Amino acid sequence: MDERSPRNLKAMLSESKDTSELMVDLAYAALFFSDEHMATEVDELEERLTGLVHEMREVCVLAARSPHDAEQMSSVLHVISAIERMASAAVGISGIVTRRLGIPAALVADLAVAEEVSHRVRVRDDSILAQQSLAAIELPTKIGMRIVAIRRTKDWIIDPDGDEILVPNDVLILRGPPAGIPELRQLAAAPEWLPLNDVETPALTDLDRAVDVLVEMKNVSEVAIGLAYSALLFNDQSLAAEVNHLEERLNEMRERLEVWVLRAAADQIDPSSLRGLLHLGFAAEEIGDAAQQMVWLVEQQEEMHPILSLALGESDEVIARMPVAAGSDLANTTIGAVQLEMETGFYLLAIRRSGRYVYRPRGQVSIVADDELIVSGPDEGQAALAARCGYDLITADTGETELILLSN
Repeated sequence: MDERSPRNLKAMLSESKDTSELMVDLAYAALFFSDEHMATEVDELEERLTGLVHEMREVCVLAARSPHDAEQMSSVLHVISAIERMASAAVGISGIVTRRLGIPAALVADLAVAEEVSHRVRVRDDSILAQQSLAAIELPTKIGMRIVAIRRTKDWIIDPDGDEILVPNDVLILRGPPAGIPELRQLAAAPEWLPLNDVETPALTDLDRAVDVLVEMKNVSEVAIGLAYSALLFNDQSLAAEVNHLEERLNEMRERLEVWVLRAAADQIDPSSLRGLLHLGFAAEEIGDAAQQMVWLVEQQEEMHPILSLALGESDEVIARMPVAAGSDLANTTIGAVQLEMETGFYLLAIRRSGRYVYRPRGQVSIVADDELIVSGPDEGQAALAARCGYDLITADTGETELILLSN
């Protein structure tokens, strides 16, 4: 008989969500830096996630002691399956590197200006980050970038916690808005980083179109996952509908991608360097399909186990709804002007306005009083975000939070 204490299902769900998202981050980083060691780490994370998934399924089966329990637990199993699918897509992305399928330099250049990018930097001896804990430097709230992994000599520290102390020569893998890179490199005492320039190719026009579609697919698939978790957390039919819309767009974009890649291949002496584009398009579509799989529960009004909302609220990146008060810093501004990610570490997934959603709001899209922001980011940034929205965030001893309107 197994004498091990059963693990907490809520903790395992949070860990599996974080691990799958970390796998996607590392996979794109491996692609961007053409780093086979980083790509191999994605495979190792998949092994870890596979064991976690098996253990969670065991717990779900053991916990279902009545038809009602079984019905609720089926929702947990459904989400677990979607997380597993997302992780599989990440392995597909990393496989482009490990199998050397080929990626045009134009794609690497365009990935540098995606809405969220992966970046790598080494901590120098004279860096102010050296000998500091992650909690102390607060990178997510200061520059909008978060550390997803640390390479120390030959070892990897995956998903480091706030107590981790950075030391000279640590190589940090981060994720966040491109605007945070210059300040990040200053903090690390690293030289200025210049993104790759596009490389001329015989089929530049068709290849450019294929690359543009792929970068858009990357952005859309990541937003779809964020909105899917939001739909689950808030049991929101409107958000579920938005996820379905995004998944349909991904299907259309993949069809366009195939056309542009085939046209570009016709003008290439050796089209093998374009294989990675097709694999990347498939992986992005799979991530969108995983998001759609999650929101099926909301669409069908299935009874969901309360542990799902608890687990989603305790992962490394929390999902929150934040109303915008009249007279607050954010009221009557534009997305581009406020630089939300840089100041709070939160990524804006959607704006709920008059019962409808504006998803992926960017640039000149306005924020007005009574808007409700759907955001994803670090728990430590919630207070700063609430203040920008005109509220004081109060956390009770029970862990529950309350928004108190600030006086103007």
